[in-house]
Amino acid sequence: MMQEVDGVLVVAHELKAPLAVLRQLALSLDDLGAKNEHLRDEMVQVSERAIRQVNDLAKVRRLEDGLFEMEPVAVRVVCDDVMQELRYLFRENKRGLRVKYTNKARVVTANRELLYSVIYNFLVNAMHYSAEGTQSELAVQDERECVKVMVRDYGPALPVNIWREMKKGFIKEPTAIAMRPGSSGLGLYIASKFSRYMHAEVGAVRHRDGASFYVKIPISRQLSLL
Repeated sequence: MMQEVDGVLVVAHELKAPLAVLRQLALSLDDLGAKNEHLRDEMVQVSERAIRQVNDLAKVRRLEDGLFEMEPVAVRVVCDDVMQELRYLFRENKRGLRVKYTNKARVVTANRELLYSVIYNFLVNAMHYSAEGTQSELAVQDERECVKVMVRDYGPALPVNIWREMKKGFIKEPTAIAMRPGSSGLGLYIASKFSRYMHAEVGAVRHRDGASFYVKIPISRQLSLL
């Protein structure tokens, strides 16, 4: 298993360099018309998302080293920051995003960097698999001793095998998701690994018109100025 994980780490590092070069080349293009400027922005956005996923793969290996400290984290602030990063992506792909905060507990025990990636991956999935013109939903609510962050999409049905793995709280490896073309399940794999590290629970709900993915993070009992 260690060799397999280390192999992923090597591939991640090999991929990051050309992606960074592609991003830089796109940024260096000048004197473009409106249409080509849009294409350049798309190239930058795609390369940045790919770099983020490569970085997440590298973090999966580093989880075993215990380098990611747990601390009180303001969950709404993390959600706001993720939405700010992805606002352009949703807008350019003619998707909407509705947000609903009802949680009274504002601070959870987590690693901010890892929690950011979990929510980010859920939202990117929602954007990709929702139909044009639909609105995905991000909801944050209290649930017993946790805060539950749920992302609802309106895409194809979630296959039973993926739903069962998510119900168990962990996806063992990236797996192609039938009816959701172009997906390796990599984002869900990363989200489940990061969540387990944070002692958080991930899961999924199947709907006739899409799916909901969620993470339940333990409420922080530490005194915090947040």
